[in-house]
Amino acid sequence: MAASRSRSRAKNQNDFKKKIRAIFLSAQGLPIFLSLIIITVLFVLFRMKTVEMNYKIASIKKDIEKVKIEGKELKAKKAKHLSVKNLRKLARTYNLRQPRKNQIIVIP
Repeated sequence: MAASRSRSRAKNQNDFKKKIRAIFLSAQGLPIFLSLIIITVLFVLFRMKTVEMNYKIASIKKDIEKVKIEGKELKAKKAKHLSVKNLRKLARTYNLRQPRKNQIIVIP
């Protein structure tokens, strides 16, 4: 009795496999099967591309932040070099004096 059950299960499984093959390899099933495969592959490719683009965007944002910080540091350095104290020190170093009235040119 156990042998007949195992034979009937094996036969049912073989019948099921044959039906599935018949459906997928038929004129109606094959295009549907291929379409599902193509859609799946495209979904995976687009998802991978999205992840790649997110990494690039994150990298560019990090670079932008670095440039902003560098710009702030350069502005601070410029302000330090153009400070009144530093300019007076440079004037003493190079023996510079205040300009006279006839040396000043005003452009309208």
